[in-house]
Amino acid sequence: MTRLLTILFAAAIALAACTPAGGPVAKNAYRIGNNPGKIQFRMLDSVNALRASAGRAPVKLDANLNAAAATHSRDMAVQNRPWHFGSDGSSPIERVRRVGYTGPLVGEVISETYETELETLGAWMEQPDTRRIIMTPDAKNMGFSWHQESSGKIWWTMVMGG
Repeated sequence: MTRLLTILFAAAIALAACTPAGGPVAKNAYRIGNNPGKIQFRMLDSVNALRASAGRAPVKLDANLNAAAATHSRDMAVQNRPWHFGSDGSSPIERVRRVGYTGPLVGEVISETYETELETLGAWMEQPDTRRIIMTPDAKNMGFSWHQESSGKIWWTMVMGG
């Protein structure tokens, strides 16, 4: 009897790990909707509040950096991995130049998650490397965008420029 229960328990766990084709669908995933500007400005306000509390100057949204962030978010989804290189081998520096940004690149922060933009910002602030990019005094401009898959997974990209 114990052996049968063990086998049934193992089978139940194995079945629970199965996901539908195309990846898991998060039932309670944060859904972005149709107002991207609202999300970008909410992130900008949050970043600037954090920067102000540390005595840093505010940053401004930059349309070119937004475009670079959007392109990279879509590309990470296509590659199905969060990393800083494009599918064409491009670096963050190359991507900001392609969209016409003429200032220096301060840094890029990325995430693959089902969380909101503010939860993602909180996670970035907990990590020394990403926190340093967001809080650097050299930053003058910010680009922020994302790509959301049908499963609810979101690929976030923030680009900071000087």
